[in-house]
Amino acid sequence: MSDSSLNLYQDHSRSWQQNKFVYPVLSRRSKGISIGVNLNPDKICNFDCIYCQVDRRSESETRFVGLDQLLVELEHMFEFVKSGDLFKEEKFQEVPAGLRRLNDVAFSGDGEPTTYKNFDELMQLAADIKAEHDLDDCKMVLITNASMFHRPVVQRGLEVLDKNNGEVWAKLDAGTQEYYELIDRSRIKFQQVLDNIAAAAQVRPLVIQSLFMNVHDEPPTPAEIAAYCDRLNEIKDAGGQIKLVQVYTIARQTTESYVTPLADAKVDEIATQVENSTGLSAEVYYGR
Repeated sequence: MSDSSLNLYQDHSRSWQQNKFVYPVLSRRSKGISIGVNLNPDKICNFDCIYCQVDRRSESETRFVGLDQLLVELEHMFEFVKSGDLFKEEKFQEVPAGLRRLNDVAFSGDGEPTTYKNFDELMQLAADIKAEHDLDDCKMVLITNASMFHRPVVQRGLEVLDKNNGEVWAKLDAGTQEYYELIDRSRIKFQQVLDNIAAAAQVRPLVIQSLFMNVHDEPPTPAEIAAYCDRLNEIKDAGGQIKLVQVYTIARQTTESYVTPLADAKVDEIATQVENSTGLSAEVYYGR
């Protein structure tokens, strides 16, 4: 892959031409084109992760989700990618042939998408548009910190995903409360996140997304990774289904300068420990 193609992996800009909410990216974890949907244009999030790429110190131009405009943008983006016109754009001309596929529409953005008040309604409307375009093979991916899974409106939205080739990618970056507070900087208790992941995984298989990094040049300790594996085993023991663990590190600019990517060998080491300690499958993504 050329340097320009590799740069596309690092460019997850949430602005696209005149759109306010919908944008295309070449996703290394999706292994193709992902249509992003930003449900938090106001940059408000209930986590403040030290590795986040969103600069919350600058004010957002868009404060609220305009549902009608979002749906129009989504429909147009489906057509744009399906037609191949996306790859005529200078930014996407270098995408290799094997990656010129629409893999998913991903709900994430500049905050936690499940805090959107009409989350269930939006999931259904997006699923309807996807069906109208005969995109049954296109996944609906929710990228989430799992903090709101206990809310009925979110549970109804997850049920919509279950019926429409949906997949939930739930964040788990720590094994202990102390490390969770260091990395994710949230007032939400770590146990609530763990309970939510376990409950959701009892209903459907989840993908666990775990980002590890150097903090002030120090990687997570062996004890922290062991505790992380213990949490995964507890989810399994509670009847939770985990289809895959994504072990990855920093690939883009972060807001905190003291956060840096792990070496490839360290990422591999963590993934091997996950597989040996839990019996789960792990995929690795390096900081390049």
